[in-house]
Amino acid sequence: MNHWTPDDIPDLSGRTALITGGNSGIGLETARALARHGARVILAGRSQTKLDQAAQAVRTATAEARTDTLLLDLSDLSSVRDAATRIAETETVDLLFNNAGVMNLPERRTTHDGLEMTVGTNHLGHFAFDALLWPAVRRSSAPRVVTVSAIAARWPMGGLDDLMSEKSYRAMGAYAKSKRANVVYTLELARRTASSPVEALVVHPGSAMTGLQQHGNGALSRMITPIAARLLMGSAEGAAWPSLYAATSPYVRSGQFIGPAGRDQTSGTPRPAKLPAGAHDLAAGKRLWAESERLTGVPFDLEAGAAL
Repeated sequence: MNHWTPDDIPDLSGRTALITGGNSGIGLETARALARHGARVILAGRSQTKLDQAAQAVRTATAEARTDTLLLDLSDLSSVRDAATRIAETETVDLLFNNAGVMNLPERRTTHDGLEMTVGTNHLGHFAFDALLWPAVRRSSAPRVVTVSAIAARWPMGGLDDLMSEKSYRAMGAYAKSKRANVVYTLELARRTASSPVEALVVHPGSAMTGLQQHGNGALSRMITPIAARLLMGSAEGAAWPSLYAATSPYVRSGQFIGPAGRDQTSGTPRPAKLPAGAHDLAAGKRLWAESERLTGVPFDLEAGAAL
């Protein structure tokens, strides 16, 4: 495959992108690149102040950029419903980025709705948001749904049998579960939309210093993070490349896992990557979908969208 950069993104005039976690890190870099190529971008996040600052940053980079903001707390299903309803009633979403996330929470915490915080935010919040938002996606003639996973999806500790970490909790184990759930969900979404124009892709960004690292604490985390930043991690700008490639390249296919092709898969030209072992299991996809509907209380009707 030829070397790819965001300069290869085609003209996106007339297309609308919605990015969760669009106020910082990979989400903000994704927004900047899309706006530079003509897309209207909707930045979704928990803080209106940070969203306004991010929207201004996008407009500063591209004077003619069209930006909107959307208050969304993925750890609160009432916020998810309010935000999705606002978009689903009137908007068309051509490019949907399930990008926001948390990681490395040292103790088991729960969301507003009693779900384990990491999986509840990274997977279940997005599942409910996508379901409730779906009418806006269905209005697009060529929609793509891009979900940001991580290399952690391949870790053995990421099994989905104890999804809420009720039997035992490990910070990075919960993160690995959430990122594996991102992959399994995307593959199931790709299967369920195979006869439609929807293309569902999942990406891993390699390793980059983004807002996610702020959730770690303790002496070990404070010691390791600066070392990793110098030796292993790339920039948020480079980490956005797989998301941008998945959303805009004519060469991708629904159900693919896209990641950087560089050494150790930490940076470089995006390309299809190896799926986590067992992620393509049909029964696992159906189980996760049903469990996600049960835990969130949100049915995902791909023909009509969830009831608003």
